[in-house]
Amino acid sequence: MSSARSVLIVGGGTSGNSLAVLLRRAGVEVDLVEVSSDWNVHGSGITLQGNALRVLREVGVWERIRERGFGFDALGMIAPDGTVLHVAEDLRTGGDDLPATLGMRRPELQRVLIEAVRASGARVRLGCSVESLEQDGDGVDVRLTDGTSGRYDLVVAADGLNSATRAAIGVPDEPEPTGMGIWRVTAPRPAGVERTDLAYGGPAYIAGYCPTGEDSLYAYLVEPARDRAAVPPESHAEEMRRLAAGYGGHWTEIRDSITDSSQVNYTWFHRLLVEGPWHRGRVVLVGDAAHACPPTLAQGAAMSLEDALVLAELLTTHDAWDDALLTRYRDRRVPRVRMVVENSVRLGAWLMEGARDADAPGLIGRTMAALAERP
Repeated sequence: MSSARSVLIVGGGTSGNSLAVLLRRAGVEVDLVEVSSDWNVHGSGITLQGNALRVLREVGVWERIRERGFGFDALGMIAPDGTVLHVAEDLRTGGDDLPATLGMRRPELQRVLIEAVRASGARVRLGCSVESLEQDGDGVDVRLTDGTSGRYDLVVAADGLNSATRAAIGVPDEPEPTGMGIWRVTAPRPAGVERTDLAYGGPAYIAGYCPTGEDSLYAYLVEPARDRAAVPPESHAEEMRRLAAGYGGHWTEIRDSITDSSQVNYTWFHRLLVEGPWHRGRVVLVGDAAHACPPTLAQGAAMSLEDALVLAELLTTHDAWDDALLTRYRDRRVPRVRMVVENSVRLGAWLMEGARDADAPGLIGRTMAALAERP
């Protein structure tokens, strides 16, 4: 592969950061632009399953992730009153040498990846994005919103669910709400919480929590999507406490800690899968810009990380960065991503429908078994 190759990555989230590190390791020149001036160091928590951890190990950050997160190998099913109904051993989808699941504060994950991007030598510009793209058969001329410009062999759109780059290159697909909304908060970890526990039913569709460190967890409540404008931000803590009041066990302590509305966020679940090509010329989509799903399988970040790994592998092992190579990337990813998106949406639909005969454990088991295979 020519050592003169250059890539612009638009978006400094999980997939964009990981791709930057993987490409720099192979000697590719990388510029990364991120519209957020704080490089997205915010959010509550994230659940990373083994196949996500496998990619983070390839990126070279596993040891820091392990130190800053909380790994575990079981999933608890509880009644709304906190009674433990069943504890299942989780499949280690990343291999036997990685935990089945690791909970982590989302800002900590971002900080680890930022450290890796900085150390890689990628050039980073914050508070900046793409103003215009003009491409020919050999490259892409890019003008940025800070007034600078450059020419690249490839532009990667890693700018998320509502990707402006996706729209700019004429990909018509847009995210669709699934009908669910989720409240999330970071909270102190009660003694005895050492795994994710999920309660189905009660005031919400799902009430769950995930340990994210020795002293922290993040908790979430999933409900029918509501008009977000009707819930003023200053009342978010009160509203989440109200929903949490229907749950017992560790939820009693978690609920009492929800006092700061600035630490509570409410978002809708969305579905997206770009059905046509994931590229136009020399501009290609990765991560949430190409696909997104409800977190009912906790696989959103994992699918984005796998995109970065597969795209980096193809780019760094082939001389021709052409239509055939970018089509190969998309074709390799779509069957796996489609399974995750459709099964994540199906699990949510069963909850909204109150489907009592749904085989949720079977669906989850089959999906996780498939994800144990390398992408």
